[in-house]
Amino acid sequence: MQMNPYLNFNGNCEAAFNFYHACLGGQIIAMIRNSDTPAGAQAPADRQSKIMHARLLAGGHLLMGSDTPDEHYTTPKGFAVSISVDEPAEADRIFAALAEGGSVRMPIQETFWAMRFGMFVDQFGIPWMVNCEKPL
Repeated sequence: MQMNPYLNFNGNCEAAFNFYHACLGGQIIAMIRNSDTPAGAQAPADRQSKIMHARLLAGGHLLMGSDTPDEHYTTPKGFAVSISVDEPAEADRIFAALAEGGSVRMPIQETFWAMRFGMFVDQFGIPWMVNCEKPL
């Protein structure tokens, strides 16, 4: 079994995934627009260029998402995408990159369980946590 975050965006999925790719590396392996699907002709004109499905493979893990129709979009809450890394410097780098233009909830710092831990909401409204645990 594999579990992967699937993020909903309010029209800015492509920009978000390009940003995540720049911050995390890896490879965007899908960026499918509504117009690219078999039912593309039936999509409203304002939805044609929106993303029906995006996939980013980074560090052996998938992050997926799409643009949700306006009437179904809700502000993300009640979860966070969590990134765990082995090196404090990498935690600092990822935190700084992804938090750019967003809102920091907890600055990245040492905690009782982690060499580095921090939380933020990125510029696209997605909550994140970056964690670099202390050795057991």
